[in-house]
Amino acid sequence: MNTVFLEKLKNQYGEDLAEKIMQGQTIKRKVTFRTNTIKSNNERVEKVLKENNIKFQKVNWYEDAYILEEAVESDLQELDIYKNGEIYLQSLSSMLPPLILNPETGIDILDMAAAPGSKTTQIAAITKNLSNITACEMNSIRAERLKYNIAKQGATSCFVMQKDSRKIDDFFRFDKILLDAPCSGSGTENFKEELIEKCAKIQESLLNKALKILKKNSEMVYSTCSVLEEENEKIVRKFVNSGSCEIIPIELEYEKELPLLPSKLKGTLVVAPNNFFEGFYIAKLRKIK
Repeated sequence: MNTVFLEKLKNQYGEDLAEKIMQGQTIKRKVTFRTNTIKSNNERVEKVLKENNIKFQKVNWYEDAYILEEAVESDLQELDIYKNGEIYLQSLSSMLPPLILNPETGIDILDMAAAPGSKTTQIAAITKNLSNITACEMNSIRAERLKYNIAKQGATSCFVMQKDSRKIDDFFRFDKILLDAPCSGSGTENFKEELIEKCAKIQESLLNKALKILKKNSEMVYSTCSVLEEENEKIVRKFVNSGSCEIIPIELEYEKELPLLPSKLKGTLVVAPNNFFEGFYIAKLRKIK
């Protein structure tokens, strides 16, 4: 158990919730995936699963998402629907930011930290390949993996930019931006205080760039796979207080189906880790100047 992480959780959430989060971090999560609607449909996917005796549950809040009751990833990877890119293995928490971004067709969208391509290809599917998506990744190996996944999923609306998204030219302008920022991986054994500080600086600089290149009055989503306020609420609050953006309260019909933790910033979501979800934070912002 990482004692530094546990103490931080206790200070932020109290002892009972801290223990619950720690348990959720270590529990084995169910395998989840979504249908890639660019290449396939739910009817076909369900038919293949049944033919192969793979038991599944539908996700109530996302019609294209599934939970495997007993099967593991390797069971899916043997199927043609996986090999052909008709499905995409993805955590339920990871599916939330693109849904909350709610991208439309015919607009310019930036995914600032795109590899391996889960959310990029999900946005392409949501917009039926009819939006212009720039997927940014600075690491050459991860960029190649991103290109591979985009091609496999048939996401022809995506362009990969191998670049640190903090260095994108300021003359660019996007209608919507997804910033799923790198985070500390809180709760792991190698988690250290200085890692949070390092990540927070990166997150702040990424969000600063996002708000420069987002069109005025346009919307973006900021998310991390952390439940710590130093990487989440504190970062967002700084920009809200500066007057550069405002929070668009996230109001979901299915909110009661999510294992939510209390957020210190009204209108933003903190998802608790459990056997279905990984710990996650999501804020939706509108640029106002």
